[in-house]
Amino acid sequence: MPDKTEDSGKNPFLVALGERVRGLRARRGMTRKAVSIAAEVSERHLANLEYGEGNASILVLLQVAGALQCSLAELIGDVTTLSPEWLLIRELLERRGEADLRRARIALGELLGTGGGASGVASTRVALIGLRGAGKSALGQMLAEDLGFPFVELSREIEKFAGCSVAEIQALYGQNAYRRYERRAMEEAIQIYPEAVIATPGGLVSDPATFNQLLSHCTTVWLQADPEDHMNRVLAQGDTRPMAASKEAMEDLKGILAGRAAFYSKAQLTLNTSAQGLASSFALLRSQVRDLLQLPA
Repeated sequence: MPDKTEDSGKNPFLVALGERVRGLRARRGMTRKAVSIAAEVSERHLANLEYGEGNASILVLLQVAGALQCSLAELIGDVTTLSPEWLLIRELLERRGEADLRRARIALGELLGTGGGASGVASTRVALIGLRGAGKSALGQMLAEDLGFPFVELSREIEKFAGCSVAEIQALYGQNAYRRYERRAMEEAIQIYPEAVIATPGGLVSDPATFNQLLSHCTTVWLQADPEDHMNRVLAQGDTRPMAASKEAMEDLKGILAGRAAFYSKAQLTLNTSAQGLASSFALLRSQVRDLLQLPA
């Protein structure tokens, strides 16, 4: 069994596991209570897991994997371990840097015909990504009008498919159903609109398949904002999802931003909307997008 850390007495594998659980929860924008309900485990058990005090039985599996000289993922049946080709591909990609992995993703997209985005020509579908309160709706509408493109609010399209609000989808059918509607709405937007400005839900990056579609078929812009501005803008709209059930809303918000930042940063363009007002933000956005699309200023 791996040695315990000297300072805390906790097993480093369980500590790392807890960090990954917290990171995944933040990326999906879920409170600990929401995860405990969905997983049907107590909040106390989940808290123990997140703080490196999980059930030690997982360490037994780790020992068995070590004895068999395989990864824990292979032992429990991860899809990327189920065939020789998967294992060989994993071996090729293991320990590669972000730049190499990006090139591999783009090359695979081109090879498989899913659109790797390597053609060098920016798409005239402009997708705005980022957390709620960054300005996607306001700036998206302004940009669409300026470019003469349709404006697509993906959350509204999701509600059309489901026949109810986003909050009702998540409350009645859960996160998995919501992600399915989200993917369907993204697919349809790509099929219908060769030119568009698309405001995407903040959590879209949590679903790799949907985010891959967006990266492959859209010019992407990450609208950033300081956590305080995100919170104030969302509160001004009368909406505190997904932080409403938390007494530590700002800490939850910061955790969500930290968990998603690496995904948002895949965007081709980045604009910080906290650095200036709406008019100045739009002027910068307009200039960046028109330059990338090679449109007259």
